[in-house]
Amino acid sequence: MALWNLLAKFRWVWICWLGTCAFAVSAQAAPLLRVLAWPGYADADVVAQFEKRHGVRVEVTIVSSDEALRSQMASARPAFDVVAANTVEIARLVDAKKLQPLNVQAIPNLAHQLPRFHPLSAIAGISDAQRVYAVPYTWSEMGLIYDRTQWAAPPDSWAALWDPKWHGRVLEFDSADHGFSLAALHRGLPPFHIPPEKMRGLALDLVELRRNLLAFYNLPEEAVRLFRDHKAALLFANYGQQQLKLLRDAGIDVGYVIPREGALAWLDCWAVPAGAREPLLAHQWINYMLEPSVSHTLTLRQGLANTLEPAPGLEAGAASPKILWLEPLEDEALRSRLWRRIVSGERPERF
Repeated sequence: MALWNLLAKFRWVWICWLGTCAFAVSAQAAPLLRVLAWPGYADADVVAQFEKRHGVRVEVTIVSSDEALRSQMASARPAFDVVAANTVEIARLVDAKKLQPLNVQAIPNLAHQLPRFHPLSAIAGISDAQRVYAVPYTWSEMGLIYDRTQWAAPPDSWAALWDPKWHGRVLEFDSADHGFSLAALHRGLPPFHIPPEKMRGLALDLVELRRNLLAFYNLPEEAVRLFRDHKAALLFANYGQQQLKLLRDAGIDVGYVIPREGALAWLDCWAVPAGAREPLLAHQWINYMLEPSVSHTLTLRQGLANTLEPAPGLEAGAASPKILWLEPLEDEALRSRLWRRIVSGERPERF
């Protein structure tokens, strides 16, 4: 009997071991989808639902700036299967042959998108004469968020960022591209095609702006913390209405306006890198992102406009409806070099 009990115990241990091995092998065998995205685009529960439906694993990498996205995509074979990027970055990646054409027939939820996103060939930067490389997902203007308790009336110009009245209470997004474009708007210059002879003057303007700031920020949650903890008065909202929602959810009484000079605006799209290991799964991800419930979740949680429903309206105030969709820039390398010097605290006389 003792020998029988021992054998029975051994048999049970053997079965458990086999089960554990089978589970491990199954987990390892599950396809892995590697996603490169912005904050809020791939929340854990949204990812979990996709994983369960398709029996896969999803690995999400978050970027906080266009520069960070470029760095992630810089290798010859990017380590991602699907990427979210604005139309300017998409055009750059297409030119560099880092994206593969999409099979739009494998994305049936395109039929749910608003008319303004049809045909895809009419959207600059995401297609060529015969092929489509990206699908619109979400968009936002980049306006000004202000603390209503500190402003008697809404700000109506980008000049407010430089106003010494708000010294130490202004937050700016850490981006060479947008920083120089804002300075150009402030001076009445073309924001995406700045004349070379104007760059030094704009750099000096940005040094002045840096001296007026509380801080630079990267992620929207970081901006909320800084705004709340340091009683900021004004914020350049790179994430647009996403940041507006986060601040209001945090109990802060804020308004949102587009200055009279106009506001930069981005349109983010999903695309599949040329080196993707799971292109078919990537198409399923894009189609999933365009399901009404998933797109609505993005708007509900992040305050961002999706491509299936009318966009949330801007708050009334001293805002102009002028929107300036992002375009390729005149000299990104120069902007980046100057921006590093500006942020590091270099003195104006050295520019």
